[in-house]
Amino acid sequence: MRIASLIMVHKDPPQIERLLKKLEHEGFHFYIHLDKKSDFREFAYLGNIPRVHFIRRRIRVSWAAYSFVQALLTSFEEILESGIPYDYISVMSGQDYPIKPLSEIHDFLEAHAGKNFICYEDPDGEWWKKSTTRFTQYHFTNYEFKGVYRLQYLVNSILPKRKFPLPYKLYGGPRAMCMTLTTGCVRYILGFFTTHRKLRRFAHFTWGPDEFLIPTIVMNSPFRDSVENNNFYYIDWSNGGSNPKTLTVDDFDVLVKSDKFWARKFDMGKDNRILDLLDTILFPAQLPITSVNS
Repeated sequence: MRIASLIMVHKDPPQIERLLKKLEHEGFHFYIHLDKKSDFREFAYLGNIPRVHFIRRRIRVSWAAYSFVQALLTSFEEILESGIPYDYISVMSGQDYPIKPLSEIHDFLEAHAGKNFICYEDPDGEWWKKSTTRFTQYHFTNYEFKGVYRLQYLVNSILPKRKFPLPYKLYGGPRAMCMTLTTGCVRYILGFFTTHRKLRRFAHFTWGPDEFLIPTIVMNSPFRDSVENNNFYYIDWSNGGSNPKTLTVDDFDVLVKSDKFWARKFDMGKDNRILDLLDTILFPAQLPITSVNS
């Protein structure tokens, strides 16, 4: 079983280094998509870590914009073009951290080969009732110019509501971005975007499409029956808003007791102690982190 972990990164090289070293396992390869706005020179040393690769075709990503989906698709293509026969491609962010040994995660995927893991909310549930404006209105989040949001307001006040361009039931949710997909499913997604220009044009003017676009495609595809509605992430949305809570030492007990494999989000600049505690309890056999840049 060989897994390609795609890590979406835009900041904090030391935190990314710590994450990569914690993910040491011969069955995992790591592909870093570094936001084109970030300075590659600050991250280049991470390429010295075994089985770490950088995505060459970097995308300039704007938060909650279609550019994030573009970065995912470009990265998927490059991973498949590597010629390495991966069984799975797993998407994560640079602020994630394992809360179970990687061997346990690897063994789980090996035991469930052929399954696809995407976390989505009930299409008739509360999340979707609050999220339809993501696509029924025009969003210019993908663009950066003076007066962009004034123009967005004007366009939405004049034009009628938008309709999703395919006769599909929509799937998605706040945990949907972190997915683990078979390479067969990834190939299907790439082919779908290639042949559906209308969807690509429509998606350019949506908000947060990474949380519903790929799940919708997969759940309306032949891969539907292979999907498990779980991504094995612990994420705390109790603070409300569009971002999850940053986890600290106060969350240690719930993390250790969780049956999840991963947690997000962490920020070494705000609380480094939580990662130290997780390392001490969950990974006692691993040596202390030593920078490859030192």
